[in-house]
Amino acid sequence: MDKYFEYLKQMILAFFRNLADWFTNRWYTPFLKWGDYFTEYGDYFNNYSPNFDGMGWFMFVLFAVLLTALVGALFFLLFWLLRKYIRFVKREVDKDRLIEEVEALQGELYNAEMANRRILGLQVASMGGGAVPAALPTSTAASAPDAEVAGAAAAGEKDEEKANTDGLRFPRCSAVDAKYETLESRQVVMDEADKKLGLAEICDRFRNFAASQMHLYYTPDTIKALFASMGTSKIIILEGISGTGKTSLPYCMGRFFRNPATIVSVQPSWHDRSELLGFYNDFTKRFTETDFLRAVYEAGFRQDPCLIVLDEMNLARIEYYFAEFLSVMEMPNALEWNIDLIPSSAPNDPQHIVDGKLHIEQNIWFIGTANNDDSTFTITDKVYDRAMSIFFDNKGIPFEAEHMGPMPITFDRLDSLFQQAKNDYPLSNKTIEKFNELDDFVIANFKLAFGNRILKQMHSFVPCYVACGGTELQAVDYIFESKILKKFEVLNVAFLRDELLALDKELTTLFGKSEFKRSRQKIQSLLKMNG
Repeated sequence: MDKYFEYLKQMILAFFRNLADWFTNRWYTPFLKWGDYFTEYGDYFNNYSPNFDGMGWFMFVLFAVLLTALVGALFFLLFWLLRKYIRFVKREVDKDRLIEEVEALQGELYNAEMANRRILGLQVASMGGGAVPAALPTSTAASAPDAEVAGAAAAGEKDEEKANTDGLRFPRCSAVDAKYETLESRQVVMDEADKKLGLAEICDRFRNFAASQMHLYYTPDTIKALFASMGTSKIIILEGISGTGKTSLPYCMGRFFRNPATIVSVQPSWHDRSELLGFYNDFTKRFTETDFLRAVYEAGFRQDPCLIVLDEMNLARIEYYFAEFLSVMEMPNALEWNIDLIPSSAPNDPQHIVDGKLHIEQNIWFIGTANNDDSTFTITDKVYDRAMSIFFDNKGIPFEAEHMGPMPITFDRLDSLFQQAKNDYPLSNKTIEKFNELDDFVIANFKLAFGNRILKQMHSFVPCYVACGGTELQAVDYIFESKILKKFEVLNVAFLRDELLALDKELTTLFGKSEFKRSRQKIQSLLKMNG
């Protein structure tokens, strides 16, 4: 037994000595000495094995079996890892190839659609130079069931027919010029009593109008968030499960303000802004105008709020077709919010298209609806950071509402209410200090920063939310949940469980146990999603 352990000791020392020698000489003689190594091991065995007793031979065999099993296990593990890596690489290659094929097919579909439009435009031109058929634009405006909206649509068609003469490059926008020829056609008549209402009263009236007139039931928090978002950003995203009233909300608001919202259905094939705005047809020498373009153009004549809805906006990548609007509306000077439509101007172009550019007016809000399912694209931080988002997670619960009629309002009056709210309810220094501490905590534990844009939005959203009837901490909670915790969905939360629990405690320490209910629910949801 002692001889075996002596043999085992010498073998182990020789093995590690040879291993060190191999690492030292691996660059120029990596395999030449292997024969010497095994010869040395054989000499040790020949010298010691004759003196092994029964227990020594038993230990020798046992050690040999265990060593063989260990080597076999290492080779099996190496083989298994190599096979997993090969499968992963193959799957990624197949995924990239599939993405390339899908993008190629979408590109071919887009080119085919463009070619079809040009051919159809050429056919129209050869038949007498009439207008491009209205079926060409891919976007569609929502049809309103009431007589008022139907009458407005009929009047618009007559105006378009009147303006649709040879030589007009923008017949639909020229029809808008004809529609608003008189000053009276642009006036918004407000009741004297309505001029004295604040944001909180307007929110209550709109909620009762939606329930009593449209049978749409929204919570007070949703209405407050909507109006406060309008006072913060020109881009609002309504997201959530289907059937919760996302599209109906801006449609109902348009009816409430007596200026029907334009609803544009986004298509999965949209790749650039031409799908949204239209394009110049070289055959007909006219610009193929969409309902979206007409709505943006018409807003320049109106005095009231104008809502343009991008329905199912994430069926296509928002950065593709809406990128120019995202960039333009970041400019600090609103006078520079111009979109290029055409390189040169013509004498008979519509009056609000100057040097081929269209100005985005301040009375426009772009409201996008988004479903979160496998058929849609992920909305990126570039879009989220520039927009205000409202999440719908359940259907409205019916309630008894006072019968309420529409309330026409001018944009100037609504904007003055937002500005008054920012003056009357500025974000308190105490809350700013606590929010900065929360920012430091999030940076330290999650490596996420709030950013100046989010802080700027908070200084606008919070006062407007308070003026709508909410509290300052409720508004800050809304910003933190929708702007910061929203980003946590892309993190590997399974490894951040302790940090999330610590964040919940930090909210209690800074703001109290009864505040930040939305954020706490979001944290619990993230914890449940990841077990």
